[in-house]
Amino acid sequence: MFRPMRRFKQQLTDDECLSILRREPRGVLSLCGDDGYPYGVPMNYVYDEGCLYFHCALSGHKLDALTACDKASFCVLDKGEKVPDDWSYYFNSVIVFGRIAVVDDETEKLTSLTKLGMKYFPTAAEVEEDIRKNAARCHILRLKIEHMTGKRVHER
Repeated sequence: MFRPMRRFKQQLTDDECLSILRREPRGVLSLCGDDGYPYGVPMNYVYDEGCLYFHCALSGHKLDALTACDKASFCVLDKGEKVPDDWSYYFNSVIVFGRIAVVDDETEKLTSLTKLGMKYFPTAAEVEEDIRKNAARCHILRLKIEHMTGKRVHER
């Protein structure tokens, strides 16, 4: 169903891809938006056991898009490395494909919000306080990874 990577010599292993997904702070979530136009939006996320989790508002473009079509992709770039005395960069990218849905289970929602918060907030106390104040005003989205590829890139 998914195409093999054409530049297979540059392909990252699954472990390398997962390392990037665990480490990097954000990527671009792409959905099928209004009138069939792609809708890509930068998102904070957390990886957990074959899924990516995001938070979003209770209504809006993302929710309308995933209601119409649950297929999604998410692209993450690492920070890369500039080659000294050259304009080019080396970097790695990961693209995942899967189905995205709103998390309905309250326990999964709170667990995912906590993991997401721990990735970005300095302390557990701040995470707990933010969840206490804002959990009722957000959804958690789960993207279950069906296919993942990663690539080493030397930008020339």
